[in-house]
Amino acid sequence: MRKYLQIIDRHRATKWARLGSIVIDRIVFNMFFFAFAIIGGLIDGILGIYYFTKFFDQLEGIGRLADIIMTNIIFFIYIFLLEYFTKGRSIGKFVIGTKVIMTDGTEPKLKDYLIRNVCRLVPFDALSFLGENGWHDSWSDTRVISIKNYEAEKQAKSDIEDLGKKEIA
Repeated sequence: MRKYLQIIDRHRATKWARLGSIVIDRIVFNMFFFAFAIIGGLIDGILGIYYFTKFFDQLEGIGRLADIIMTNIIFFIYIFLLEYFTKGRSIGKFVIGTKVIMTDGTEPKLKDYLIRNVCRLVPFDALSFLGENGWHDSWSDTRVISIKNYEAEKQAKSDIEDLGKKEIA
């Protein structure tokens, strides 16, 4: 069991900030798909190969359930890689000013991001935020914090601890 720091609890992102973050991430994710379709269409038109057009026509016929499953898997990979390579942030989290952190204040590892994002695939995970924490936070021992407030309190505590220490010139 990890140590749970009170500073993490005091600076948890609000449900509205988290909702805003996921909405921004979904919009950006959909914009990538839209850009891919536009670029694919332009390539088909310029080169006359129509590979992308045929591919998109085949995707149209896969069915609603398969579309939902495939989109969620691609979104899982997108968020997982983005959070891992940006150390706990997605595009939505950058815009809102939040970050993923472990409950003990450490940086999540690859395994933690993987657990966190696999849990997002659980049906009704989004509804779990009606309670205290979402399942993907609870099961991975992570929290989403407001960076500005968290860093300010950490700096203030560090400054207080440094008072009285001799400075060696």
